[in-house]
Amino acid sequence: MKKVLVTGSTGALGEAIARYFHANGYFVYLHYRNGEEKVKLIQSELENSEIIGFDIVDREDVNAKLENLELDVLVNNAGITNDKLFFWMEEEEWSSVVNTSVNGTFNVTKAVIKNMISKKNCAIVNVASVSGLVGNMGQTNYSAAKGAVIAFTKSLALEMARYKIRVNAVAPGLIESEMTKDLDLKAIKKDIPLKRVGKPDEVAECVFFLADKASYVTGEVLNISGGMVR
Repeated sequence: MKKVLVTGSTGALGEAIARYFHANGYFVYLHYRNGEEKVKLIQSELENSEIIGFDIVDREDVNAKLENLELDVLVNNAGITNDKLFFWMEEEEWSSVVNTSVNGTFNVTKAVIKNMISKKNCAIVNVASVSGLVGNMGQTNYSAAKGAVIAFTKSLALEMARYKIRVNAVAPGLIESEMTKDLDLKAIKKDIPLKRVGKPDEVAECVFFLADKASYVTGEVLNISGGMVR
């Protein structure tokens, strides 16, 4: 049975991704930092799964939990937002977002990559954002972080190709989640050609495609925005 680690499994996207892989025959490692009750509920509904708790920003914690983990797929999904116009943005609001997405992605990938190299025929999918492609007002921190994840994806894909490890990213637009619940979606939909926001399952399907099906695709960023970003 193939194995996947999904970081940030308690969020809307993470949960959808974990459930999608499980439905397609994978053993799923469910990661969480906060939300122990939520991850336990998810795990109780997924027969072939295991919970792993750690702080992705804490390198020692990550290494302790992951250095012996053997995976076929890593999905770097964990991330946070802390939106504010740059003029008013505090240092902590910048660093918390950048550390989670950029350093967290580095820490987790670094911890498992050695075993992936030994195993070969593995895949990494990083969850970025259209904000990392085109920027977004009030999200200099988030856009910078996700832009870095995209650049990381492209560079790592070149390095890992010799080991038959494919590295790709998805860049979701507006997806129903905790991050969008307070937005004026009616107004925003006017700028989306498909005239709706996306669903977490639609992102999960794309992540699974890149991880499991797209055997000749690496170093790519799949835009999932309903045509909002072109």
